[in-house]
Amino acid sequence: METKVEVLEGNRVKISVTVDESVVTERVKKQYKAFANQYNFPGFRKGKAPRPVIDSMLGKDAVAATVTDDIVNEYYPKSIDESGIYPVGQPDFGEEAMDVVKDKQAYTFVYEIGVKPTPELSDYEPVAIEMPHEGATDEQIDEEIEALLEHYYEIVDAPANTKVKADKYVDMKITATDDNGEDIPSITSESIQYGIGSGLYPAAFDEKLIGLKKGDTVQFTMDIPSEPTAMTATLMGKTHAINFDIEILAVKKKKLPELTDEWVSSKIGIDTVEELRSELAEEIESAQSSSFPHMKENRVLMALAERLEGELPADLVEENEASLLQDFFQQIQRQGSTLDAYLQQAGISSQQFRDDVKKQAEDMTRQDLALDAFAAHEGMEVTDEDVVDEFRNAGASDPEALMQQWRENGQMFLVRQGILRQKAAKQLVESAVVTEEAPAEEKTGKHAASEEPVAEAEAEAEAEPEAEAAAE
Repeated sequence: METKVEVLEGNRVKISVTVDESVVTERVKKQYKAFANQYNFPGFRKGKAPRPVIDSMLGKDAVAATVTDDIVNEYYPKSIDESGIYPVGQPDFGEEAMDVVKDKQAYTFVYEIGVKPTPELSDYEPVAIEMPHEGATDEQIDEEIEALLEHYYEIVDAPANTKVKADKYVDMKITATDDNGEDIPSITSESIQYGIGSGLYPAAFDEKLIGLKKGDTVQFTMDIPSEPTAMTATLMGKTHAINFDIEILAVKKKKLPELTDEWVSSKIGIDTVEELRSELAEEIESAQSSSFPHMKENRVLMALAERLEGELPADLVEENEASLLQDFFQQIQRQGSTLDAYLQQAGISSQQFRDDVKKQAEDMTRQDLALDAFAAHEGMEVTDEDVVDEFRNAGASDPEALMQQWRENGQMFLVRQGILRQKAAKQLVESAVVTEEAPAEEKTGKHAASEEPVAEAEAEAEAEPEAEAAAE
């Protein structure tokens, strides 16, 4: 096979493929024999009909057309690999019918195909990124301990004059009636504990309790929400509204256990608080060792992608989008799920899903092209040894056979492309200029996320004087 490549405008090439005369002759011979065995020709035993009889019965171009299809389908993928191009999209063999092979003559076919553009970066210097602090900080360990203590909290009475807030609990007497004034047994209770914001009742219910204190009462009517909660779901279609009469029996709060050696030993099975902190530090550092390399590469590639110049080729974005969708649907099929189930669980619409996949495809394309540009600028190449090693490291039982299959399918360019991008990414990660990112409180203002509004904090301080300390 001989392959010639002609560069066209608009990131396209024309490829001429010439198949040797010996290949054509052998294929024609085999096809005549195959037809002779496949069909019954009157007056001849199966497999013994001569060529003129086969041509007369099946048409003079039947063999030639079949051989042409076979050769094009086999040698088109091989020509992709031999030409060294990185194709985009499907081949265009032209609108006119292709010439068919002629026995004992070499055969040439021509096609056009899109190729990956030659991208450029605005800067080829090492990228600069920020990374979190390596090693466990006291703040991280404290957060892990806080999360651990949360598993062992208890609900205790707050001081008598404490107001109901979003983070509080209440014991309440609740009477609920429907449109007709009939009691609703599933809600009515002499005493029930409820966490504000837990979602058991609609948000409108919680709003009516905010600001109340022990002994306060409130009466209100609430429409059944279109998206019911656990307490209102069973009432859909039975009543349009619920009439509530509520008395606050007690305001309660969450109390975490005191972190002591004794508590750690009894609950966690570790002798001291210091040993607990040491183990948590090891767990944090272990998690970092597995996540940080991937995080660093992601941040390097994101920074590099920002340097890509020019518009993204639509056909490349479409290819990556199709690949992402294929991977996604294969994954949910393996899980025995459906797209509708996924969308419902994720709480997004089908349009949001499509937009997200499109955005991912654009990001993928931008990063890939940026890596290609960097690899080209650095003069990186993929050797035959690199390709062989890639297949040997793939874990296949027969790497040589797998490599031959990829070559025959015209997919070797994908392997070369992947190796080249791996080399580029490795060099970029190794040369990246890394600085430690500022702690979250320095970026947003210390304790900004957890501070309460000043007026509310001061009001609670007045409402919960020394009794708060006594209660604990």
